[in-house]
Amino acid sequence: MKTRILLAVLIFISFSIGCSKLVPKAPKSNAVLAEPLPDLTEFQLVKHLKGDELFAKQYTADEGLGPIFIQSACENCHAGDGKGSKFNSVVRFGYFNEDSTWNAALEIGGPQLQTRAISNYSPEIKPNNVSISNLLPMNVTGLGYFDAVEDQYLLNLVNEQAVIGKVSGRLNYLIPPSYFEPAENRISTDGRYIGRFGRKASSVNLQHRVVDALAEDMGLTTEFNKQNPINFNSTEDFLNSNSLPEISNKDFNAIMFYLKTLEAPRRRNINNLDVVSGEQIFTAIGCANCHRPVMKTGSSKLTALNIVEFYPYSDLLVHDMGEALDDNYTEGNISTSEWRTPPLWGIGLQKESQGGELYLLHDGRASTYDEAIQFHSGEAEFAKTSYNYLSDDNKELLFVFLNSL
Repeated sequence: MKTRILLAVLIFISFSIGCSKLVPKAPKSNAVLAEPLPDLTEFQLVKHLKGDELFAKQYTADEGLGPIFIQSACENCHAGDGKGSKFNSVVRFGYFNEDSTWNAALEIGGPQLQTRAISNYSPEIKPNNVSISNLLPMNVTGLGYFDAVEDQYLLNLVNEQAVIGKVSGRLNYLIPPSYFEPAENRISTDGRYIGRFGRKASSVNLQHRVVDALAEDMGLTTEFNKQNPINFNSTEDFLNSNSLPEISNKDFNAIMFYLKTLEAPRRRNINNLDVVSGEQIFTAIGCANCHRPVMKTGSSKLTALNIVEFYPYSDLLVHDMGEALDDNYTEGNISTSEWRTPPLWGIGLQKESQGGELYLLHDGRASTYDEAIQFHSGEAEFAKTSYNYLSDDNKELLFVFLNSL
C-alpha cells in the first residue's frame, strides 16, 4: 500500500515538473494592461471578473447582435484592453449644416458606419457628401480615474493653461443623453456638461461611452438606449426599438464596473537613468504642457479612486492640433482640428495589443514616435519644433522614456 502511495506521489511530482516546463509563467503586472484596481473587496473582484467575462463574450444574433454591427465582442476592438489597429478601426461620419453647426447625420445612419450584418441583412454603405474620420479604438484601462475627475479640476486646468499661455486647452460642452444623472462633481453650463471620453471628448461620463459603444459597435440595446442601428440604404425590415434590452441591467452594470476598476497601465524601468533623462527632455520641449503627467481624482466610493493622484500623461482637454490632423470631422461643439489629448500611459505596451505593429495617432497613420510627432501642429507646433532641434541621442532618450509608459 505504502509503495503504491509513494509511486503515485513520485508520478505526480514528475508530472508537475514536466508541466511547469511547458506552461509559461504569468507575465508581471507591469507588462500587461488588464489588471484590476488594488483594494477591491472579494465581492467587487467577483463583479470585476464577471464584467471581464462579458467584455470578452462573443455575442450572436440570437443574443441581440446587430442586425448591423462592427464587432461581436468588446474585446475584438480592444485586444487585451489595449488600443486597436487599422484592421479594426471604425468610420465616423457627419456633415455641416448651412449655418455651420455640426450634424451627426442620424437621418442617414450616422455617426458611425456599421460594416457588418447578421444573416439576411446588409451592412451599411458609406454615404456620399459627408465628412469621415477613421478612428482606432482606444485602450480602456484606467477609465475609472477619468470618470472620477471633478469638473472643477478640469476648469482649473483650462484657466491655468490660459494664464501660462503655452497651450490653450478647451472643453467640449455637450447636451447629455436623457438617462444622464450628474454626480455632485459635475457642473452644468446652460444645460450642457463637460465631455471627457472619446477622441473628441464626446461622452460626458463612462456610462455614456459604454451605452454608445454597445449600440454603435455591436448593435446591442440597453435600458438606456433601446434603438438598434438602422441601415437607411436598405429596404429590409429592421426592428427600430425593442421593449426589452438585449443587455440586462445586471450585465451592463458588470461591464461598467469592470471598465471602472481596470487599473491604469503601470510604469516600467522608472529609475533607469535613460528613462529619467528622457522624461526631462519630454518636459523641457513642451510635450508635458498637454500630456500632463499627473492628475487627481475627486471623491469616489472605490478606495483606489478616492482623491488620488494618477499618471495619464493627458489633461483630458481638447487642443487645436493643426491642419495635418484635421479630418474635417467633429463631435459636439469643438472644431475639426481639435482633439482630446490622448493619454500616453500604456503606449510602451501598445505594440503587443496591436498585433506586433505600432499604429499611432487617432487613425494609425504613424508607425514610429518620430512620425507621430511630425504630424503635430497647431498648439503643438512649439513642442514639435523643439523636438526637431534635439540631437539623435536625445531623441532616442525620449523614445526610451515613452517606452517606459
